[in-house]
Amino acid sequence: MISPQDLAGMIRAGTGSEPAERVVRDVRLLDVVTGSITSTDIAIVGDRIVGTHARYEGLEVIEGKGRFAVPGFIDTHLHIESSLITPLEFDRCVLPHGVTTALCDPHEIANVLGAEGIAWFLACAERTLMDIRVNLSSCVPATGFETSGAALEIADLLPFLEHPKALGLAEMMNFPGVLAGDPGILAKLAAFQDGHIDGHAPLLSGTALNGYLAAGIRTDHEATSAAEAREKLAKGMAILIREGSVSKDLDALSEILDADSSSFVALCTDDRNPLDIAEEGHLDNSIRRLIAKGCPLHHVYRAASHSAARIFGLRDRGLIAPGWRADIVLLDSLEDCTVSDVVAGGRLVTQERFNARRSIAPIGLSSMKAKPVTPRTFDTPPRPGRNEIPVIGVRPGLILTFRESATLEVGETGLMPDLASDVIKVAVVERHGRNGNVGRGFVTGFGLTRGAIASSVGHDSHNITVVGASDEDMAVAVNRLIEMGGGFAVADDGVVTAELALPIAGLMSTEPFETVAHGLEALRSAARDLGCPLPEPFLQVAFLALPVIPHLKMTDRGLFDVDAFDFV
Repeated sequence: MISPQDLAGMIRAGTGSEPAERVVRDVRLLDVVTGSITSTDIAIVGDRIVGTHARYEGLEVIEGKGRFAVPGFIDTHLHIESSLITPLEFDRCVLPHGVTTALCDPHEIANVLGAEGIAWFLACAERTLMDIRVNLSSCVPATGFETSGAALEIADLLPFLEHPKALGLAEMMNFPGVLAGDPGILAKLAAFQDGHIDGHAPLLSGTALNGYLAAGIRTDHEATSAAEAREKLAKGMAILIREGSVSKDLDALSEILDADSSSFVALCTDDRNPLDIAEEGHLDNSIRRLIAKGCPLHHVYRAASHSAARIFGLRDRGLIAPGWRADIVLLDSLEDCTVSDVVAGGRLVTQERFNARRSIAPIGLSSMKAKPVTPRTFDTPPRPGRNEIPVIGVRPGLILTFRESATLEVGETGLMPDLASDVIKVAVVERHGRNGNVGRGFVTGFGLTRGAIASSVGHDSHNITVVGASDEDMAVAVNRLIEMGGGFAVADDGVVTAELALPIAGLMSTEPFETVAHGLEALRSAARDLGCPLPEPFLQVAFLALPVIPHLKMTDRGLFDVDAFDFV
């Protein structure tokens, strides 16, 4: 709360009648409204910009040295858990890339730990340098067709509504439930009618889309084609162009970002790991690629800042102008989005500021409750009278999967993989200690000629998902995950060849992001040794179990047809 005395001091500093607390000296300010570039100082008091387009004196001076100044970037939809690091490590990893605000949905940890996971995220958000806002998870579990570690009803969410870091209702993934008028879903939607409701509606169109939007849902990050995005824009939906580690929609959607649409388009990553951030960047990567594709420069920066803030009701940020929050990114190049310094909440981001943050104890260290498995766990009996079976089809860069088919030989233990045709086994092992389910099937697209890959990151219920050319190696990989309390593992010829422990709810590491990035390098190398051509095989494994994304998925209860919203 700003006092009248604080406001008076801001006004005096803005007029230049007294020095500002802080001045960013000599920058070239990009106006994301008009596209003009102005040489100026930026005066700051507290976390607020009080002056631009003038020369200022300050008690502290940050030398701009003629660099470009743009508003801080806003990641409009992500799951920090998918970065595999804690919120405080995510802060240290991503803030130097210019992301000063992140709108996260902690439904990964909520699916494992319930309300405790949301409370932990809110506590972490109070200690980060970047401004992390939490959208309260709407779909825990995501569906009734899988086994989750927890369930959240409206009564579980209401206690968080007034938390200063809580923003709105997170992605409403269960669009069939919305359209069917499910009472629990309607209760959540009704409670958030005065706030923001985030959407999730892959391939939804026509009058079904109209009905979904009639519930007050305003945004979507699941559009994978320009035609889909344009229909949603025409119906009042803001489009979040997603470019993550697996879901890569920027190439398909870049054509929608122009001078007419940029106020209704924002950027997000959804799921992006530290290795990709180290190699490619974060939202800065999306910005430079959109500019390289010919999107108008200042409209790209507008989408990354002011449009994002407006869409989500963050009225204090998104511009570098008097009276706005002092989130500023200093760039050596506008076209390349080369970030060299970041001002977050009015202060320069430094390692000393990261070191000064208060730590918070990890939670969920005993969430792994799966029992050890044997190779026979993955026996897949043939179905009587049917030689041809449905197979999940995986394609690089998409969390959409496809319905393929294969005719497989029957061995002593049931249906056998067809390695020559790239058809291998997939299984989901329930790990929350509720029923011991194991769902079994087949998948194509991983290219494995031997071995297995296992992950306790399995959106959204986060059971153990494993793919493999060998039942023995599948068992080795799964049992190693159980021993570690969660993570990733690659097994080959009966031994684990690479692993990464994720003991916080089976989702996040307790290590620094640099250590996690190195671990991912080793895992990718081990996966390539098995013949896997996918650039991000582990998150691709994780999304095999997500039964709200078309078309064919695997849960602990069996093979699931998302289009029919029922088991095969």
